[in-house]
Amino acid sequence: MSEAPLKGVRVLDLSRILAGPLCAMVLGDLGCDVIKVENPDGGDDTRHFGPPFRDGVSAYNMAFNRNKRGIVADFKSEEGQAVVRALAACSDVLIENYRFGTMEKFCLGLDGLRAENPKLITVSISGYGRGSPMAERAGYDFMIQAESGLMSITGEPDGPPVRVGVSIADMLTGHNAAQAVLAALIARGKSGHGQHIDMALFDSTVTALSNVASAYLMDGKTPERHGAAHPSVAPYQPYTTKDHPLALAIANNGQFRTLCKAIGREDLIENALYLTNGLRAENRVALAAELETVFKTAGRDAWLEKLHAVGLPAGAVRTVDEALESPEAKAHELVREVPHPTLGTARILASPIRLSETPVVDPTAPPELGQHTVEVLTGVLGWDKAKAADYAKRLG
Repeated sequence: MSEAPLKGVRVLDLSRILAGPLCAMVLGDLGCDVIKVENPDGGDDTRHFGPPFRDGVSAYNMAFNRNKRGIVADFKSEEGQAVVRALAACSDVLIENYRFGTMEKFCLGLDGLRAENPKLITVSISGYGRGSPMAERAGYDFMIQAESGLMSITGEPDGPPVRVGVSIADMLTGHNAAQAVLAALIARGKSGHGQHIDMALFDSTVTALSNVASAYLMDGKTPERHGAAHPSVAPYQPYTTKDHPLALAIANNGQFRTLCKAIGREDLIENALYLTNGLRAENRVALAAELETVFKTAGRDAWLEKLHAVGLPAGAVRTVDEALESPEAKAHELVREVPHPTLGTARILASPIRLSETPVVDPTAPPELGQHTVEVLTGVLGWDKAKAADYAKRLG
């Protein structure tokens, strides 16, 4: 088995909270040596996000910081700035998501860092982009979900706009940033020098509107909320059964005919209201009522067995615990138990990436605040162990 694809690439993670740490975590999964630098006064804000906590450890922080080494540095001090500059000088990628102008305030401007290390790839993540007229405006996931239009299409038709249940704007941007880093590494292999990557939460979230945005750009109509139903495909939504709900995703006429036969409603096949997907989408409410009447006659598992037997895409509407403990999650070992410096062991998510020849690394627990300070200062920067230990003690 070959080594992880990005082994030997060093990433300096100066970011906090979500999008930046997620980007760095993905790169860590792929084999990068990720060094997470935190303020000694409390560290990443997510260390204090909760509940839930387990013995003082935040579940939120655990979600976005696997496969990293952690050190502390006070950016406000000349000593801390010198540590960051030294690490940037021997890194391949630097990720930051500070407010506009903050890096310059700390004498850590990215242009200067790239001048000292021309191969360095720098990543800035912000709400609206460093080159935007709104560059100085703070950007958090919830407000970006609202401003991007995403919330306007999420929720029930007769209810208010609803936030997606995870920080999807941050997560989209983090994954996009990781993709951009991969492209920049390939480009560096050709040009010999790094470049800057400017990522905006707003941009990532607006472009994620995809088919909904395309619909507006094509017909000029403001998209509406359809609850859990699909705006362009039907039947494509949850249905109530005798016990638990099921999710049905019928995407073409052939599947619709198979569905009607499987549930004993062949009459729906030739119904003028449902002859095409376009008609079914226009008449989704009436169609949902017809189907739900049938599905309510038996339990979810009985229906799923029947639908799966004829190859139809249908599934259980699971709770989070059901999904994490499911046969599908266990088959790909998506949940792993790993050693943790203070908890003993912890269960965390693993990377979903599957590579046949250069697999991702096994997950390691997120570092405790400053856990690897001495290790990094001695092993990466060549400090004397006594000097590194004194530094760690003073900041710890």
